[in-house]
Amino acid sequence: MRAHQIMTRPVISVTPETTIVDAANLMLQRHISGLPVVANGKLVGVISEGDFLRRGEIGTQRKRSRFLKFLLGPGQEATDFVQAQGRRVAEIMTSDPLTITEGTTLEDIVELMEKNHIKRLPVVRGEELVGIVSRSNLLQAVASLARDVPDPTADDDHIRERVINALGKADWCPFGLSVVVRDGIVHLSGVITDERSRQAAVVATENVAGVRKVHDHLCWVEPMSGFYLPSPDDKEWAKAS
Repeated sequence: MRAHQIMTRPVISVTPETTIVDAANLMLQRHISGLPVVANGKLVGVISEGDFLRRGEIGTQRKRSRFLKFLLGPGQEATDFVQAQGRRVAEIMTSDPLTITEGTTLEDIVELMEKNHIKRLPVVRGEELVGIVSRSNLLQAVASLARDVPDPTADDDHIRERVINALGKADWCPFGLSVVVRDGIVHLSGVITDERSRQAAVVATENVAGVRKVHDHLCWVEPMSGFYLPSPDDKEWAKAS
């Protein structure tokens, strides 16, 4: 399998000028641990949960001994200050992040994640951001394979594209939508905050040409408390296994 068969799209992103507060709230609301940073349509960085660890607001800014400060020099102390007190995404993001293409194999993706200790990889087409592959996408791919679904066919890629287009243009489209298709069987994953969105997503998928069956793995999340419930399909599968 390759990146384009499991990646999440459309991608939720921020700009370098987005405030730290807005970025943090967006990550909480969408239940995601990282965001690509895009400027003029070009990927320029990534911001993740780790970038919020050393922050002045919560008193976790890095504290170094005088001796270590002397060894590291004033430049490192200046960098630490910006990381703790910066107000815009550009000031704390990781610049020039590692990327993959739509054709990158899952084996190569896993090797990149392990080697570089990262949880997500932006997918680019030239300089355009077209998707993102995270550890959760890999988990969803493993889960769907565990259900003994046949290997993907060439037409499955077309079905997947049609499903993403059908759902992506709707206001009720699940957050972090992930679509995996094998032999015409569609696995939908993502987050919904209204149960009516679940039915709409399933119906829209069923109406796509070539779809034989739809497996619903959409997780319902209560926006204020963060309380979540797995899909009815996943509950039944968990009982059966």
